[in-house]
Amino acid sequence: MLRALVCVVGGLLAVGALALAAARCFPAAGVFAVWALILLVGLAIERWRYKPLGNRTPGPGWKATDERFVDPETGKLVTVYFQPSTGERRYIATSPTPADKTAGKVA
Repeated sequence: MLRALVCVVGGLLAVGALALAAARCFPAAGVFAVWALILLVGLAIERWRYKPLGNRTPGPGWKATDERFVDPETGKLVTVYFQPSTGERRYIATSPTPADKTAGKVA
């Protein structure tokens, strides 16, 4: 929802910049263009940097780490996998084990 709103605002700023440039109001067009660029580039970086959770374990060569956490957006338990040769990490949604289920309960 927020991503869509940022995209719409960035697009409107870009259209406004083009309209102002067509009307030969270059200083205002420049301000609109800079803000449109900031929003749209930020949106692109966010999409590239924060990838969605995977559902399947990665292929051979990947090692499961001891890192596990609950994703605040989906509420799913996430296991972190690591590729030693590249240093890449992947976040995979997993079903909790019985030990994980009881670990958070207070006796």
